[in-house]
Amino acid sequence: MQLPLLLFLSLGMLVKILGSAAGGGFPQWNCSCGNCRRVREGDLQGSPRTQAQIAWTGNPGQWTLLNASPDLRAQIEATPDLWPQESRKSPISDVIITSAEVDQILGLLLLREFHSFRVHATASVRRVLTEDNSLFRTLARFPGQVCWEDILPGRPFSAGGAHLEAFSLPGSFPGFVTGSRREELREAEAVIGLLISSESSGKTLAFLPGVGRVSDDVLERLEACDIALFDGTFWSDDEPLGIPGITRTASQMGHLPVSGAGGSLERLAPLRGVRKIYIHINNTNPMLDEASVQNRMVRDSGWEIAWDGMELTL
Repeated sequence: MQLPLLLFLSLGMLVKILGSAAGGGFPQWNCSCGNCRRVREGDLQGSPRTQAQIAWTGNPGQWTLLNASPDLRAQIEATPDLWPQESRKSPISDVIITSAEVDQILGLLLLREFHSFRVHATASVRRVLTEDNSLFRTLARFPGQVCWEDILPGRPFSAGGAHLEAFSLPGSFPGFVTGSRREELREAEAVIGLLISSESSGKTLAFLPGVGRVSDDVLERLEACDIALFDGTFWSDDEPLGIPGITRTASQMGHLPVSGAGGSLERLAPLRGVRKIYIHINNTNPMLDEASVQNRMVRDSGWEIAWDGMELTL
């Protein structure tokens, strides 16, 4: 049974996981792998998932989006708290963008219907979107439609009733960014992780859906958190090689695999007192099957697997 929103807010900050899958969702529209086929046929002990999307509220009537997934419109419609209470007045006040990848920014274009809000992104990501892509002019159809706020890794900022700190993660700008533009941008601003702390409770959530490796610095940051939403894209390093058209391993794609030597199950095992949750799960990942050995290994290791509609409090 869900508690009323105001009671949640009295306990801290409410976080909703609107989507938990990697790019393409689950099932993926053009995939007939074992997982996708079985979930379509109702033969898999598990549930469909939309593309990774987070929202939180620390102030009544105001919601902050963490990234803007391609499935955002459907996710809003599935979440009554995000419905407008007046014509052209959405409770969404802020959007925080962690990279310029299509899976993180395409949903911004769905928020173009004469609604004012703030977008927080690194200066490099902002330039890629606003200077290089004419589609994003739909977010500048009237003065003040979108206010861009630059994120500086290492410098705290606030949004939606939370204190945030961004830090650089290993990664690069998307392939559609030209070489000449890359020379003008800061590589440290390409991909960021976030520490999100409730202003009311002081509890902290880490958001790292795309991590190629876990440095000692990142591990130290996670040790100080209450909840970690962590990259669960691929089960094994060679899993992507079984997908037509992909010739890189998980780690080469910037995703630390869950299993194996140095995988996230092993690397994050020392974390104590942190609620660990996998998010951004690819449609090919066997742990999506709740009856699988892989799913049991995750749960026996003290991890959870995010699902659409999951709620957390900070």
